[in-house]
Amino acid sequence: MDNAAPRAIVAAMRFDTDIAVVGGGLNGLTLALALARGPLHVTVIDTRPADAGRAPDFDGRSYALANASARLLQNLGLWDTLHGDAQPINEIKVSDGRVGDGAALLGLHFASAEIEEGPMGQMVEDRHLRAALLDAVGANDRIDHRAPATVTAQDMEDHGATLTLADGGSLRARLVIGADGRASGMAARAGIRRTGWPYRQSALVCAIAHEKPHHGTAHQLFLPAGPLAILPLKGNRSSIVWTERTGLAEEIAALPEADYLHVLRPRFGDFLGRIELAGARYTYPLSLSLADRLAAPRLALVGDAAHGVHPIAGQGLNAGLKDVAALAQVLEEARRRGEDIGAADVLERYARWRRFDTATLATATDLFNRLFSSDRPGLRLLRDAGMRAVQAAPGLRRNFIREAAGLIGDLPDLMRG
Repeated sequence: MDNAAPRAIVAAMRFDTDIAVVGGGLNGLTLALALARGPLHVTVIDTRPADAGRAPDFDGRSYALANASARLLQNLGLWDTLHGDAQPINEIKVSDGRVGDGAALLGLHFASAEIEEGPMGQMVEDRHLRAALLDAVGANDRIDHRAPATVTAQDMEDHGATLTLADGGSLRARLVIGADGRASGMAARAGIRRTGWPYRQSALVCAIAHEKPHHGTAHQLFLPAGPLAILPLKGNRSSIVWTERTGLAEEIAALPEADYLHVLRPRFGDFLGRIELAGARYTYPLSLSLADRLAAPRLALVGDAAHGVHPIAGQGLNAGLKDVAALAQVLEEARRRGEDIGAADVLERYARWRRFDTATLATATDLFNRLFSSDRPGLRLLRDAGMRAVQAAPGLRRNFIREAAGLIGDLPDLMRG
């Protein structure tokens, strides 16, 4: 089929920007930088004021970036800024326990030394990552960061899209990308339905300072109410992602600091010595939420707008960054071939690339949560037997390590070495 006529129509139309990224979170800002490496002009529409995400002091939020995600940031020129504040994850220890066991009875041990690519991941505080992204976006003359701004309506036409903004203005783009979270307005207005369910669990998120060094080791402790992740930060500090039944989580979240720590300690154990809170505390309900489609006319979805999964494996942001790298590669290859970057067949290449991976991640996290968030004796025997089998098989263990590092599957170029 001759695509010359559609290309000519698109070329003749007047656009305010090539690509509008709706959502100024970590995925949206990273995507803007990835897209603006070439001649494309990108506009980020962010509901928050431009500097709202900057926090001069540690506020308790941090992220476990897989090895492949750190490569993406390095290839975008951000890692020189971040590496001094990042904590490598050199080991992961996994145990199946009960309240009071702590992290002493370890069933699995993964070490970065078993792979050639380096640390399995890096822990980066939100304040450092967000500031690096905002600075890079602000310094790029091919990116227009509109903040605060909100999309209230969208008109997806054959050869372009028009977004209506809350201030009465409008924006015309060749392509729109929804990076606006699980409650994506872009997806809803495009008629994209979501599949999912609540877990009746909530995550309690905080950071602690502790007496003993963590040696770059991440701990995943599976308790009957849900997993407890202890993730190493720079210095004698760790990030905590602690899952409880929603009712109990709300009660714990409302406790004074001393009582909060009193509840955490028997779950946490004493292997890091004395602990105290560092930064703010957060809590949010957990659910599975998958968009039925990753693309619609003139629209692609990335990050939580496309897939929101249980944090049991800490892969939510990593999956979003893989979306970012894959979509940026598909669009750049289409541009080089002279294709319309918002055409349905171009967007379908992205959707096809990411569809299986995101569905597999959602299924795996859902299954692991159901399998491990139980104290039934039969399930405990099954879990423990499985962990012993993995620990005893070097090849299988290596595959788990590479999976945790984000190195399995068809990686986008930006995530390669």
